[in-house]
Amino acid sequence: MKTKFESARVIPILIFENADVAVGTAGALIEGGLEVLEVTLRTDASWGALEMIIEQFPNALTGVGTVFDIHQMKRASDLGAAFAMSPGLDPHLVECARALGLYYLPGVTTPSEVMRARDLDLDAMKFFPAVAAGGPAVLQGFASPFPDISFCPTGGINADNAASYLALDNVFCVGGSWMATSEDMRAGDWQGITDKATTARGLSVSPGG
Repeated sequence: MKTKFESARVIPILIFENADVAVGTAGALIEGGLEVLEVTLRTDASWGALEMIIEQFPNALTGVGTVFDIHQMKRASDLGAAFAMSPGLDPHLVECARALGLYYLPGVTTPSEVMRARDLDLDAMKFFPAVAAGGPAVLQGFASPFPDISFCPTGGINADNAASYLALDNVFCVGGSWMATSEDMRAGDWQGITDKATTARGLSVSPGG
């Protein structure tokens, strides 16, 4: 599963206010070359949006973000989600994801959290909130003590700074919402979303490249 994230390199983080725009949004992103999609569980519309995207685009890799408990994780798995992410590290969620066969990236910010995640036999994590936590400089600092760990930074990632994260050897992908904003969705600007997705896909240099 991780190789698919490495190939995608840029993961759209989707916050749906209305599930009716889910198919249009996902279709526009996929047309632009982004086929790994994260639906955040921050709104009431998120579950319906997730279900529609999985049903309409079975070849895309669609998962969930902002997972706080095992009930959400199990529901997402039942709907066919391919992966899950959380803003923090919870051993119970790690255990649940393994039991479900769900690829899981917990969030970490500090060296202590990275060490706890390593103790749980994880070698890939979400670095969140990336910009507020110190950005690329912190990840560069992680590289020496944690050479076996790779990160997916999210939180404040945008078109202007994504490349600075993707250039790091210990970053295998980034996540951001700039490709499909709430304004884009409300306006039904599918072409605009596709154009931004195409540009984001162009940032997808190989790790260490």
